[in-house]
Amino acid sequence: MMRLTKRIGYVFMVVIYFLAIACNGLQNLRNRSSTKDINSKDRNIGIVNVSGSNVEVYWTNPDTKQLHLSSPTPYLKHGDAYEIGSYVGHTFTVKELPSKLGRCIYGEHERACGRAFFSVSANNANKFQAFHIGENLEIEIKDTTATQDTGDIPSGDILDCEAMANEAIGSSKSYDLVETIKLMTKCVEETVTDQMIKASEEIKFQARLRYDLADKLENYTCSDYDLPSSTPLRTEHWHHQNSTLTRQVDILIDRPASRVHVIKNFISPDECAAMDSTAANKLHDATVADGKGGSELSPNRKALQAGIHIPWKKEADGNLLTKISRRVYDYTEHVLKMGITEHGQEDLMSIQYKGRGLKDKEPDRYTPHCDGSCTGSPHRAGQRMATVVMYCTIPEVGGATNFRKSGLHVVPDEGTATFFSYIDPETFLMDNHFTEHSGCPVIEGEKKIVTQWIRYGVDKENPWNSFNTLGIKYKDLQDQS
Repeated sequence: MMRLTKRIGYVFMVVIYFLAIACNGLQNLRNRSSTKDINSKDRNIGIVNVSGSNVEVYWTNPDTKQLHLSSPTPYLKHGDAYEIGSYVGHTFTVKELPSKLGRCIYGEHERACGRAFFSVSANNANKFQAFHIGENLEIEIKDTTATQDTGDIPSGDILDCEAMANEAIGSSKSYDLVETIKLMTKCVEETVTDQMIKASEEIKFQARLRYDLADKLENYTCSDYDLPSSTPLRTEHWHHQNSTLTRQVDILIDRPASRVHVIKNFISPDECAAMDSTAANKLHDATVADGKGGSELSPNRKALQAGIHIPWKKEADGNLLTKISRRVYDYTEHVLKMGITEHGQEDLMSIQYKGRGLKDKEPDRYTPHCDGSCTGSPHRAGQRMATVVMYCTIPEVGGATNFRKSGLHVVPDEGTATFFSYIDPETFLMDNHFTEHSGCPVIEGEKKIVTQWIRYGVDKENPWNSFNTLGIKYKDLQDQS
């Protein structure tokens, strides 16, 4: 048992040692990136104890990692303060001493009272820097900013963890490994939590700016009929196994839950003609989801559409409609690798827009929307998670596909397809508005597209039309009634 305890202790020491090395390496990186500040490293600091406890303050020798008492003897009482000369990057350790009243942050029966750590930063180097030791031994810098000008890491936080690890490792006295782990964990948790809160606030702020800007730019972008397609991040190529053609793919967004690809020569003129003739007698006014599980007509979507059932039994005979669909599902599987097949999927959709000139006050268009859930929530079985829009006939003026919250603009080109997925295939979390898109108003000419909405969680026994638009199976609704 004793041997096992020693081994566990050794493992804990190794963990702390490597944590110290990691923290030290990170600090060295910061030091190298902020040489200018460190070259002018002399500065005076003040230390004020308002913790309610008696404390000692130690300076950590950067070379030996030994602690040296810097506070007046015998200790720093509540309300006491002192000033010393220091240098940028120096670290200090605050040790709480048990009082006669038994005050000790970790409890009167604990062998170790509270510990805190802080470092002298390079911010506002021409100012006097004051460190206030608070009630829970939190360290507050009263007269300087929280982060260094040269990095995103809070001044003192990483060095605090490093100092604690170094103190534990370099101490010649015996120490409680469990207590050291607790201190280290608390230090890291507080550092990470603080940074996560700040990062979350920054993300929310930037998201609001993105949404507000997108709302303002939508109409301006759609009205700029000379605006070209967005520049891709990179260009790849895809060779479909059922074709001799290698297709160019422009990658516009490449996020786990938000991908937008533009694929050249995706649909042929013959395939477009087959869709057009099949849909001719089935066209009707397009609808949108009504928010209650069904669909309805809406001024937000003005177009004609027709759903075309794919005759998969004719695939071996070279049926053109099956060729389109096979290519769609194969490309989706090529990108997402989620086991996507044709079974249970929606019908292939023919959608047609007609331009009636600039004076038309209600042109054919589809206002900004998401094809599936786009709030970052988990995917619901049977719901959409990708879309392929294939351009067969392009208008003379207007008709671009606009991803306003990603700043992307896709000008249609005959035979080209825009693929976009809105699911992370690893976590199954949905996109957060990056694939929200619109079909800009068609002003002159006609726009004919073929669209396939692709679902995950459907099959022969659970086809797409067994779910309502809210992702609830009709059977489950009947069971609840």
